[in-house]
Amino acid sequence: MQKPRLVVIGNGMAGIRTLEELLAIAPDQYDITVFGSEPHPNYNRILLSPVLAGEQNFADIVLNPLAWYEDNGIELHLGKTVTRIDRKRRVVCTEDGIEAPYDRLLIATGSSPFILPVPGKDLAGVITYRDIRDTELMIDAAKVKRHAVVIGGGLLGLEAANGLKLRGMEVTVVHLADTLLERQLDATAGKLLQKSLEARGLQFLLSKSTSEILGNDAGEVRAVKFADGEEIPADLVVMAAGIRPNTSLAESAGLHCSRGIVVSDTLQTFDPRIYAVGECVSHRGVAYGLVAPLFEQAKVCANHLALMGIGSYRGSVLSTKLKVTGIDLFSAGDFLGGEGTEEIVLSDPCGGVYKKLVIKDDRLVGACLYGDTADGAWYFKLLREGRALGELRERIMFGESSVGDSGTSGQSHAVAMADTDEVCGCNGVCKGTIVKAITEKGLFTLDEVKKHTKAASSCGSCAGLCEQILMSTVGSTYDATPKKKAVCHCTELSHEDVRRAVREHHLTSHRELYDFLEWRTPNGCATCRPAVNYYMLSTWPREAVDDPQSRFVNERVHANIQKDNTFSVVPQMKGGVTNPSELRRIADVADKYHIPMVKVTGGQRIDLLGVKKEDLVNVWKDLGMPSGHAYGKSIRTVKTCVGSEFCRFGTQNSTQMGIDLETMLGYMWSPHKVKLAVSGCPRNCAEAGIKDVGVIAVDSGWELYVGGNGGIKTEVAQFLVKVKTAEEVKEYTGAFLQLYREEAYYLDRTVHYIERVGLDYVKRKVVEDAANRRALFERLLFSLDGLTDPWQARIEGKQSQEYIPLTVEA
Repeated sequence: MQKPRLVVIGNGMAGIRTLEELLAIAPDQYDITVFGSEPHPNYNRILLSPVLAGEQNFADIVLNPLAWYEDNGIELHLGKTVTRIDRKRRVVCTEDGIEAPYDRLLIATGSSPFILPVPGKDLAGVITYRDIRDTELMIDAAKVKRHAVVIGGGLLGLEAANGLKLRGMEVTVVHLADTLLERQLDATAGKLLQKSLEARGLQFLLSKSTSEILGNDAGEVRAVKFADGEEIPADLVVMAAGIRPNTSLAESAGLHCSRGIVVSDTLQTFDPRIYAVGECVSHRGVAYGLVAPLFEQAKVCANHLALMGIGSYRGSVLSTKLKVTGIDLFSAGDFLGGEGTEEIVLSDPCGGVYKKLVIKDDRLVGACLYGDTADGAWYFKLLREGRALGELRERIMFGESSVGDSGTSGQSHAVAMADTDEVCGCNGVCKGTIVKAITEKGLFTLDEVKKHTKAASSCGSCAGLCEQILMSTVGSTYDATPKKKAVCHCTELSHEDVRRAVREHHLTSHRELYDFLEWRTPNGCATCRPAVNYYMLSTWPREAVDDPQSRFVNERVHANIQKDNTFSVVPQMKGGVTNPSELRRIADVADKYHIPMVKVTGGQRIDLLGVKKEDLVNVWKDLGMPSGHAYGKSIRTVKTCVGSEFCRFGTQNSTQMGIDLETMLGYMWSPHKVKLAVSGCPRNCAEAGIKDVGVIAVDSGWELYVGGNGGIKTEVAQFLVKVKTAEEVKEYTGAFLQLYREEAYYLDRTVHYIERVGLDYVKRKVVEDAANRRALFERLLFSLDGLTDPWQARIEGKQSQEYIPLTVEA
């Protein structure tokens, strides 16, 4: 008998959470089809901010990888926008002609960012902040632009501003209200937040109304103008001024809409065959923008789709627990107060703590916490229960532990919670669900709790409480050690596990590795293939089989791809030194191939930008210079100052040292890019203090520093050792880099590797153990011996198919 057909329009958090709930209680109820307008599987939009800030990548925030859809028999259409619902035929249609019949339809189209209706809103450089594409646009813009203006001082606006600031932009937040986060905080807490963010370098213009976005002759944004006539410069404008439910599809199908798709307590629309959940919904006149109510809706909707018919959604009592750029905030209920209410306030601006409790008729009706949110869940419980405070009132401000309800320790706080008390507001997970998962599935780590319950897997603010529940449930067997993170969804093995297997079992090819380690995906994926390829090449040089298709495009074509799909070429100039002949060739090549930009890089090299892919090989041939390796997870440049040859202050020949190091490390692949610098005296003109390896000359020799990073988050290099001779510089540098090459995880910079193993460990291996240092250095030289210039190999015809443009015959 054919199963009924369920079609889901929307591949976001609300729609897919409904499917998860449905599959848990009725796994074989429907044949399921999902349409998603984005070309990605379901991901956690709450964690877009860490991606923008450079703390995570897209793979880290995927909630349901493609394998999940396949395992559950779900037909998934990515990058497909449904444009019509034919209720009479019970069919949905996409813009490119796909039709899918349904017996039940779930609409989860979410919301769209509100675009201010001002002149200039369509200029290049004016974007919104809603999905991963917006995030990637901001990341790209931050590489080349300086001034960012974020319109909107709500949560999204502040997270966008913080991320852009961390990526090096000058950021101004423009907000119509006179305080930040006015829907989540009172005026005092809002001012405290503003002060903290200003200390981090953000600028604010409050009570400002944007009247126009000004552009230049090229149609790009150049400034923002306000109603009072003031203007501020802007290379990038981010609209984060609110959201609007996506109802156009439902309206065109004749469904009743009013501030959203109107639904009943069963999440049914006007048409009983059609359900709706999420930000596109209006329930009892309220449209919710927080994730916890959406998940409550999902649970009730799944209950009715499973034909159980016992769920009822009556609306949500809202609380907001946020972490804005590392600052803890909590609010719930009527935290602004009003007629008939009284307030208890604790304010410690110097300590960064502010608490306000609002009481009416001896009951807690609102709370606003800044800086210290540990008791937020308890206050929210009192608020929802409507419990008379009585004697609690005298000590309620000092938290749950002070009133005798739960002893004095954080762990007893978790013990005192009822099973029905909510722990994770983002995912609607109560304590009982967590305890049940711990006891029935034998969980011992926080990562396992996240995986099985989703608690603490979104904003992470409840992670501490989840750990307390773990401790109180499993006692001394609780494992506080973070579980190793899998390389990707293709395997449960960590990077360390894979490296060990490659080394111990002499694995030298992708097929051999995937078969031996029982990879879930037979040929791997875009995340694991580059890592596996590097681990084999670095462990078994001259034996492992390099797979070009397991490299990113830059490493395949040996040039840097740009946003317009042209490439940049950086010829090698060891130590930043060139000569008139090379400069003439560069100029001739730029003229011959109409290269639009010739630029000096921060690493003292010349970059030819805008080279067509089909011209790359001829550009390299005409240049007659080796590859500068400025495109790969590899040695980049060795930056130098003038040094003792010409500089009055130079104590050693830093230029020659830079040339020698770059010659020694030529064509070296590594877990991530590696940059070096050599300064000829302690004035450090070559900026050696923020390089992966920094060498600084002193009167008596050289000082070596490691683990610096001048990127998104600047890290100062740490002192490794002082040596006397140039040969020692090369040996210690090579040994450190080989240790990093052998032990770091793919895509870890040296700073991340040192954070994981500790500088003392590095010193033991490189500085204190001379025999091990020499062995590391010899292994590095062995792996580099015989490597050839990839540009010359391409000139001779290797992998020529990479440079032939695709053509379509008529």
